[in-house]
Amino acid sequence: MALADRWLLPEGVQELLPPQARRVEIVRRRLLDLYEHWGYELVMPPVFEHLESLLTGVGRDLELNTVKVTDQLSGHTVGVRADITPQVARIDAHRLRESGVTRLCYAGSVVHALPTQPLASRNPLQVGAELFGHSGIESDVEVISLMVETMQAAGVDHELSIDLGHVGVFTGLMEIAELTPEQKDQYLDILQRKALPELEAFISALNAEAVIKQCLLELPRLNGGVEVLESARQLFASAPQLVLDAIEYLQQLADRIALRFPNLDQYFDLSELRGYNYHTGVVFAAYSPAFGQAIAKGGRYDEIGRDFGRARPATGFSADLKTLVELSGEQLTDTQKVLAPAVEDAALLAKVKQLRADGVTVLYALSGAEPAEKCTAQLEQCDGEWVVTDL
Repeated sequence: MALADRWLLPEGVQELLPPQARRVEIVRRRLLDLYEHWGYELVMPPVFEHLESLLTGVGRDLELNTVKVTDQLSGHTVGVRADITPQVARIDAHRLRESGVTRLCYAGSVVHALPTQPLASRNPLQVGAELFGHSGIESDVEVISLMVETMQAAGVDHELSIDLGHVGVFTGLMEIAELTPEQKDQYLDILQRKALPELEAFISALNAEAVIKQCLLELPRLNGGVEVLESARQLFASAPQLVLDAIEYLQQLADRIALRFPNLDQYFDLSELRGYNYHTGVVFAAYSPAFGQAIAKGGRYDEIGRDFGRARPATGFSADLKTLVELSGEQLTDTQKVLAPAVEDAALLAKVKQLRADGVTVLYALSGAEPAEKCTAQLEQCDGEWVVTDL
């Protein structure tokens, strides 16, 4: 590497400078306080650990996005985490081993081998919350509500909307469609890309009953407001009970969320299959018109603990804190900065200590250096006492 390039960061890797770093830290503390008030306890998993642990359960989908290195102590392959969720699941399964409900939260850096989108950061600051040990609708409502309040606390709730889906709709349709594994993967890929012309050609080539073909063809079109659920009930009237139960679950979930956030826009997409390989129920995401991708996302993933030897119901969400702060219009309040003279005086030392304890920023003047330009006041001795005066 040329000397002139040594200061450059790898492509897609970002660092935070003043005052942005201060903004991110303020919001991080605010969110962790919010989670604590909801009963979520903070955990701090390691940045890297054995690859097998990181890629267990939910982590398998992250294999291509996980940076892998060799541990020089053991010679084993370790991974730099690309998602904190599987680490928190491991902590619940093996470190805490509680029998009741466990609520955990976290905030830490992750590293992506590849960006999730062209302009995305490869080192997000992931913040989130996970609830283990409960499989009812109440825990999904709680986690979605906490996600919405996270957006509010971060200042990105202007025109906020949430997207709701349920993998049970797709799973139930696959039970009656009798597709081969290859056909299922192809259909899933088409749904994720919303490639409707390609979908029509795929459906027409299937050897299936007309009613089943119609269900498969209409699934990606079932998106919009709450009226989508009624359309789905009519379309899937003869589908397995799993499909109808998933639709009814979304209806009840939407009603409860609307009661808590009456001004929140709710959008339904019954073909939303993000994380299909590990999600087992409702999936959800938060969107803002100021950003083209989800600004927070989550869902139910009841089977993740099975790979850790302790299956537990689980639901949770996560977001990139740096993205939230970038989208927030909140302005920082400048703190007063006071310049203290370079004088060895016990009374001055005591005054500086007291001011800092009161939240005032105090900078000592350094010999041979220009006075701090950012200071708006200074400490001066007046009648034997040190007092703050304007510069």
